[in-house]
Amino acid sequence: MAESEAAAEDLDAFIDDLDYLPGHFHLEMQLNFEPRSPASLRARDLKLQREGLRQELELAAAPQRPAVRHLLGAFAFYLEELDEARERFLEVASEDPGNLNAWANLAHVYGRLGQEEEEEACAGQLASLMGLAGDRGAAADPQLRAARCLAEQGYAHGFDVGCASPEERARVLEAGIALYDKALGYAQQIPMEEKRGWYFTMATLFIRLDGIFLELGSEEQKRLPAFNRTLALLQQVLKSSDPQPRALAWCYLGMLLERKDTFSTTPMGVHDCGFSGTDSLDCFGKAIEIAKDQLPILNRLAKIFHFLGKQDMAIGTCNMALDVLRDPELNWQAYCTRAKIHIRAYLHDLERGKLGLGGMPDRNHLACAKADLEEVVKVCPGLKTYLDIGQVYYYMGVDAVQELLAVDEAALNQALVFLAKAGESELGATLPELQLLRGKCLRIKGEEANAAACFKRAVELDDAGCSHAEGFGCLLEALLAQWSQAQLSDGEVGREVDVWLRRAQDKYPAARLRQELQRVWRAHTDEVLGLARALVAQGRPALVRLLFETMERKGEGASSLRDRRAFSV
Repeated sequence: MAESEAAAEDLDAFIDDLDYLPGHFHLEMQLNFEPRSPASLRARDLKLQREGLRQELELAAAPQRPAVRHLLGAFAFYLEELDEARERFLEVASEDPGNLNAWANLAHVYGRLGQEEEEEACAGQLASLMGLAGDRGAAADPQLRAARCLAEQGYAHGFDVGCASPEERARVLEAGIALYDKALGYAQQIPMEEKRGWYFTMATLFIRLDGIFLELGSEEQKRLPAFNRTLALLQQVLKSSDPQPRALAWCYLGMLLERKDTFSTTPMGVHDCGFSGTDSLDCFGKAIEIAKDQLPILNRLAKIFHFLGKQDMAIGTCNMALDVLRDPELNWQAYCTRAKIHIRAYLHDLERGKLGLGGMPDRNHLACAKADLEEVVKVCPGLKTYLDIGQVYYYMGVDAVQELLAVDEAALNQALVFLAKAGESELGATLPELQLLRGKCLRIKGEEANAAACFKRAVELDDAGCSHAEGFGCLLEALLAQWSQAQLSDGEVGREVDVWLRRAQDKYPAARLRQELQRVWRAHTDEVLGLARALVAQGRPALVRLLFETMERKGEGASSLRDRRAFSV
């Protein structure tokens, strides 16, 4: 026993002395920690992230593909798809027998499978490649292997799953950047074009980190060093011979030049990198010019422009992509992105109309989105397409003022058909937005009990810390409707409200929950007052207390809600 303990201590000391440790399963990412969410929701998040990674693999340059495959293998491992995980890591080892992460990850998988001989063989191969087994010849180019090992680990931090707060996401991104910095310390033999790929990924992590700092209201002195460094990284990527990172670098540079106005004075990096007279629109224009006949780049740019709220630019880029290839089976991305742009434009105008900040939304947006999505759903139907077209049909079926009246029963039924198809998949059944939309359709059709069941499921499926509390607000409205129609007694509605209010308080931020209560209060004042009296009479004051708190903050809450909706795109 004493000998084994001493051996374990020697191994720990040896590992501590290493400058880096290959493999992905020891990284300080939420992916590797004990899950906070139920297994079904954790699996949902992993599968959604995996779908995005599979698209990344199709677009990735050759030097970056091992990093993507490692992550796909790690996700498969945590989804208990051990054979798939093993195959992913074997792919990397087969293409590059000197890849350190491949052998470390394979050893981990074989250990989980209980295949001790294979595990030891992989560990031995790893030790040999690192020069730890006394075979210095096998450890040729150790600096190059170490650099790629660390860069692959840094890449993984951009795709973590399970972060519960902005601060947590920021820590993960900072850890990924630190790994890239360490990789650059070993990167003397790395080809410059490959290194520029690292610079691009680092810039992406820095931009996301800056977005979090802005969200948290961080002081500009905290943001400034990283902002300046991102500019310097993008300056290097602009020299790439690969048009994809070069085009995206111009796009990201445009984003940063727009953000420079969030500082009290122009960041010095703008001048140091020679961007003093550069306009953000010129940057976006150069990105489009580089991508003009290259479909994957155009589709990526369209998504970025859509995310940035530059909808006219996004529509134009989608149209360019469709001019290159109109076949919806081969270019479904352009059709789907253009449809999403029209949906968002409609929702933006609808929310402004509800707040009295604009007129009726243009329903032509829905017609355009429907036309695009129907092209796709004919030839390559899938979960997201079903969900998007279901959303379009829902809004075609309800009034464009308050979403309270059915104006097209057939459209509502068609929405439910598409949502049912989306729910047939294992993944679709775990999406809260699907349940929310189903509940809204059923509520408009007068099926309050069925609608309430959907809204309950939406609340259950929301992640803890989620800011989308609409499912709870809709549930409260459905319960109010059932109670006012005498479908629920005072006691029944009291118990339901108590149970689901406690769940909502455990799940949503307090400020967001108050905003949702305020929305329900404004829309159903008489019913809420009646419910409050009934709850007090039953000795259930939780909702009433929260309503009082909400009313006390009404001015502040209404202002923040109005601002958020007015500027959403």
